[in-house]
Amino acid sequence: MAGAAGRRRIGLIVNPIAGMGGRVGLKGTDGLDIVARAVAKGARPEAGRRAAEALGSLAGLKDRIEVLTYPDEMGEHVVRAAGFACSVLGSIRSGQTTPEDTRRAAQDLEAAGVELLLFSGGDGTARDICAAVGDRLPVLGIPAGVKMHSAVFGISPRRAGELAALYLEGKIRGTREAEVMDIDEEAFRHERVCAKLYGYLRVPAEPRLVQGVKAGGGGGGEASALRGIALDVTSRMEPGVAYLIGPGTTTREILHVLGLSGTLLGVDVVVDRRIEAADADERVLLETVERMPARIVVSVIGGQGYLFGRGNQQLSPRVLAQVGKENVIVTATPGKIFSLRGQPLLVDTGDPDVDRMLTGYVQIVTGLKERLVYPVAC
Repeated sequence: MAGAAGRRRIGLIVNPIAGMGGRVGLKGTDGLDIVARAVAKGARPEAGRRAAEALGSLAGLKDRIEVLTYPDEMGEHVVRAAGFACSVLGSIRSGQTTPEDTRRAAQDLEAAGVELLLFSGGDGTARDICAAVGDRLPVLGIPAGVKMHSAVFGISPRRAGELAALYLEGKIRGTREAEVMDIDEEAFRHERVCAKLYGYLRVPAEPRLVQGVKAGGGGGGEASALRGIALDVTSRMEPGVAYLIGPGTTTREILHVLGLSGTLLGVDVVVDRRIEAADADERVLLETVERMPARIVVSVIGGQGYLFGRGNQQLSPRVLAQVGKENVIVTATPGKIFSLRGQPLLVDTGDPDVDRMLTGYVQIVTGLKERLVYPVAC
């Protein structure tokens, strides 16, 4: 639908608290008590900044589109700062936004006739959007949460903006149904992953620019590969070096081989085959890498291909820049790599310079004394 002066109308919703728990190790921000804990630990809002990055990819259409949004931190601040024509709907209590605000915003934007709805948030935000508008209009997520198991997000904020531009220019006409997934964050904090399908949203049909749904690890057939990976990594561990072991079942096997009990869904620091810090946040990791040599050990997220930026935000751009690409150890079973069907591994750290540093080719440990070289993109 055309707006003022014949401009195309798109909607934008920003969940201001999305992603705040990531770098401080809280694995999400569902619930006011968790938001308060995140703020107390020094967490800063991420969703507005990532929405601004997406809008930057739409700058070439600035004279042809009008962005409808909600007040203040739910979109207005970002849209006006980016210089787009802006119409503000609804009302909120600034600094006290709720899931109900997100659902109401989505319904108001739908009623106003937007032809594409962008939202900056995570899986919880996607659930709210899905509950409000279902599959009645095209939607695209700007990734700004912690977990992001859903298949409704651009592979990065920049790519989300590029995809929105392609859709508005008519270069991509079709849409497809994409899964909205979410997990129980309280169970997640206690090392239990309980994922559930909540419905589907219609997203522009360009799989190269939209992340896949997160897939779990392989069955028993990959157990030997996991063991081989763990034996390979542990056999090469050096004394006096800090190993930052990222989350996941692949890296958990490394801790098992060392006889350690770490955290499945956090980042553990191992020095001289002992856990120095369990479930460490960004502050602890920075203190560690600044005082001693370090390596980062990460696994590939099944079905999506992410190395950084999904569920391991504690490994922040500052930590990654300090450690360096050459000291990142990537692990994955052959089955995980095969499931990517030739698509590159992905990084979305929130810092374009660090993302570029990590791109190119990496060596992946796929078993005991087994390696392959694979591309990384952002």
